[in-house]
Amino acid sequence: MRDYLFPTEIERLIAAAKKSPRHGVRNNLMILLAYRHGLRISELVDLRLSDIDLQSGRINCRRLKGSTHNIHPLEGDELRLIKRWLRVNSNPHSEFIFVSERGTPITRQSAWRIFKDAGEKAGLEVNVRPHMLKHSCGYYLADKGCDTRLIQEYLGHKNIQNTVRYTQTNAKRFEGLWR
Repeated sequence: MRDYLFPTEIERLIAAAKKSPRHGVRNNLMILLAYRHGLRISELVDLRLSDIDLQSGRINCRRLKGSTHNIHPLEGDELRLIKRWLRVNSNPHSEFIFVSERGTPITRQSAWRIFKDAGEKAGLEVNVRPHMLKHSCGYYLADKGCDTRLIQEYLGHKNIQNTVRYTQTNAKRFEGLWR
């Protein structure tokens, strides 16, 4: 069973998340940040306002499971979506970025359901699980030709063996060897 999504499937997943009538902005942002920054579900739901620097356009990825923390740049679409979410957020006083209608932090279980529902609404043939987005990020970076060490650092892996899986399947890494 495939444990990642192709970029076209990510686009469909994000488009489906946007269509949620009451939570489209939040759900879209959750999926976008999980994918672009290779966040685990626990890392995503634990994101706090203090982890986002809107001035410099940076996000502090506080990694779990013994992984290494790092700071990533935020792209323009991410910054716009964060600002939009903060404007419509049901609890602007919460330290957590992702909150429910009651103003409490989104739980891992709720986030899991958001990802699963978006996958179903997108008509994807795989059952979407949040960790698939971390893998999708790794495979995307490998397919772009990024160095394994860079991917390791970006995803916060302490052990390179956790990263090698993304580059092993990429035939592009052999292109040009005999030129």
